[in-house]
Amino acid sequence: MKFRPCIDIHSGQVKQIVGGTLQDAPGVLVTNFEATQPSGFFAQRYREDALVGGHVVMLGASPENRAAGLEALKAYPGGLQIGGGITAENAMEYLDAGASHVIVTSYVFHDGKVDSDRLQALVAAVGKSRLVLDLSCRRVAAESGSDARPIYKVVTDRWQKWTDLEVTEATLQELSQHCAEFLVHGVDVEGLQSGIEEPLVQVLAASPIPVTYAGGVRSLEDLERIGELGCNRVDATIGSALDMFGGKLPYAEVLEWHRKQQDGEKR
Repeated sequence: MKFRPCIDIHSGQVKQIVGGTLQDAPGVLVTNFEATQPSGFFAQRYREDALVGGHVVMLGASPENRAAGLEALKAYPGGLQIGGGITAENAMEYLDAGASHVIVTSYVFHDGKVDSDRLQALVAAVGKSRLVLDLSCRRVAAESGSDARPIYKVVTDRWQKWTDLEVTEATLQELSQHCAEFLVHGVDVEGLQSGIEEPLVQVLAASPIPVTYAGGVRSLEDLERIGELGCNRVDATIGSALDMFGGKLPYAEVLEWHRKQQDGEKR
């Protein structure tokens, strides 16, 4: 299990946002943190600490977000994935700029379902080995019965549009044939520092390819819980809870935890 760092960009600035509030309507957006440093500052920090596989997410299509995303890639070439407005037509631009992978949601999960033609176009453009599918999802309802668990369905377009795609072991198995990794935000707890979506992490443990979970992580205990529920096969990212993003959880402690995890796996 690994800690994967993140850089979320909104209006050209590194921010931490409560995921479910990411809308255009005035007065709806809730922001936990706004950085004074540019995106390259955080990318350089991750580079110095040898953290790989982190993600840059451009929240909204704008020249400012694109410029900040490219700045992060320039600061840490080969060390970061990037998502936000990625299509088959522009994906190579970001890979050429230094991204290790491109992360895609809305382009593939189009009109509420998987668009097979678009997915095939992406694979043809960049190759399966450099494509990450974002299966960020929200709770729908609990199944009936004594062992009821929430149902999670993928959401797109800044997590505001529902699709009919449920995140299940079968979904992970099927889509893994077309990509190298999954990124999954538990949108209902994203940015709230209220604890993780435990049933979702349990589902993600069935992924046949690397998968990163994000949402609600607030402590080292939460990281340990992800490791337990995910059978040490689900990586995790932390945003608002980190002290470098205005939270109380020391980044230095998370980095130390991560390094101990990696040392243990090497033994």
